[in-house]
Order: sequence, then C-alpha cells, then structure tokens
Amino acid sequence: MSLTRSKLLLFLATLFISSSVVAQDDLLDILDEVEPQQEETIDYTIATFKTTRLVIGQSVETNAEGVLNVLIGHRFGRVNGSVKEFFGLDNATIRLGLEYGITDNLNIGFGRSSFEKTYDGFLKYRVLRQSTGKRKMPLTMTLFASMAIKSQEFADNNRKNYFSSRMYYAFQIMLARKFSDRLSFQLTPTLIHRNLVATKADRNDVFAIGAGGRIKVSGSVSINAEYNFIIPGQIASTIGGQKVRDSFALGVDIETGGHVFQVHVTNSRGILEKMIISETNGDITKGDLHIGFNISRVFTVYDKNKLRKKREEKRAAKALEKG
Repeated sequence: MSLTRSKLLLFLATLFISSSVVAQDDLLDILDEVEPQQEETIDYTIATFKTTRLVIGQSVETNAEGVLNVLIGHRFGRVNGSVKEFFGLDNATIRLGLEYGITDNLNIGFGRSSFEKTYDGFLKYRVLRQSTGKRKMPLTMTLFASMAIKSQEFADNNRKNYFSSRMYYAFQIMLARKFSDRLSFQLTPTLIHRNLVATKADRNDVFAIGAGGRIKVSGSVSINAEYNFIIPGQIASTIGGQKVRDSFALGVDIETGGHVFQVHVTNSRGILEKMIISETNGDITKGDLHIGFNISRVFTVYDKNKLRKKREEKRAAKALEKG
C-alpha cells in the first residue's frame, strides 16, 4: 500500500511539473506575440541640404533614382556698377542645367552657361551616407568630377590654338554632417585643372578647400553660406586687372513644394566650379558683389517602388498560371 501511494504521488508530481512547463512555454509565446522582437534597421539621414547646390557650389545631395532635376542659375553683374549698367542688372550670366538620378547614389548632369559660352558635364557619386541604427556612419561623402568646354573664340587667333585648350576639369570630395534638424556643415577639398593658363607663372592645377553650412530657420526656409580658400601661390595672373580672390557666397533657401528657390549674394561672377574657384576676382571690401538666384525643379520620370511592385505582381501572376 505504501509503494502504491508513492507511485501515485510521483505520478501527480510529474504531471504538475509538466503542466507548469507547458504553461510557462505558452505564457512566453503569448509575450512574444504581444512584444515581437524587431530586427534593428538602418536609419539614413535625409535633407542634409535642401538641394544639390549648397549656395553656388555643389552639395553632397544627389537626386533619387528616376528623378530629373531642372536647374536654372542666374547671376547679375556687380551691384556697384554704374547707372548705365543699372547696377549690374544689364550684365547677367545664366546657366541651364539638367541632372538625372541613374541610381539613388549616382547622378549625371549637363549644362550650358552663357559666360564664355561654356558647356559642362559631370558625374556625382555618393560613396557614404550618414546613418544610425544597424549601420552607424557619422557623415556623408560624395565624389564629384566635371568637364567644361569653353566655346567662345580664342583671345588671340594669330597663334596656333588647340581644341584641348578649351577644356577644364574639376574634382571634388564633399564631406558633410547633419548635426541636428537645424544645422548642417560641409567640407569640400577641390582640384581644378586648366589645360590653358595665361602665363607660365600660373599653375595648371589649382587646389582649394571649401567650407559651408546651413542653418534652418523654419520648415521651408534656411540660411546657407560657403567659402572657398585658394592655397596661395597658384595663380599669378589677373582677370580684368584684378587678382583672383577666394570665393564667398551667402544665400537663403526657400522650399515651395517641388521647387527650391535660392537667393544669394557672392563675389563670383561665374556659375561653374572652375569659374568659382579659379576665376573669382571680386573684392568684397569694394562692393564687388553679385546678386543671383537658383531655381531647382524636380520631375519623377519613373517611380522605382511602383515599378518594382508591378514586376512582383507580374511574377506572381506567371507563377499562378504555371501552378
């Protein structure tokens, strides 16, 4: 009788422990359903700058895949000009440009500037993108390479001129960080190569370091500034009797729907990189300033997400037909 009672107690204890384990597993399953474990994602920083131009120079921003950006750059003459030139309004420079996103990180662009009748083309590639979460990247890095061809007649037609003398190149490494929703900063080492220079004392390669930033004032308005420091001893000749100076620009970005309108003041007359870096001769202390504006309008040529969804739907339909 004692042995039978012991077996019964052992059986009841085993049943109780098994029920407790099953109940505990069920409770854990319920908790997992209520609070499912989420995989850590990569959170990319957006809108370090509002458009592909910081003020007059390039920014780290690229156009998304399938997006066409139409750019109009306009620069008036110097505000300290005479009444005869209506304080610079009669002497304007304009550039019409197109930029297209081959991918989210790779852009191609073309443009034509009225100053020296210059055509330009460029490639822009975002190598790194600032992010948090699963992948932590403290900054964004974008590479830029452009080629410009001056179609204006040569100054001296009596000498032997070469087509290669019309060509200029620009290479930039842009490093930027968005510190907060209101503050962004960019550093831009730059190399300008000029196939033709004015004198033997001028170097074909011009190195400069650019710096700029953005302060957000409201949801659609920000104040931007940029400065390009030319390493001394590279340019000896003058332009229009004035020595080449560092470029400075101060502007205001206004976002209105699909448009970004940028108004700025600068001592640079030209709009292209080689003009901004190696041909700026405006003396700010004497009022050699130009008022200008950029208009950026984007158009979605195709939506990659919609295209991907259509492809998936077609594949699913074919799979059902085969099944």
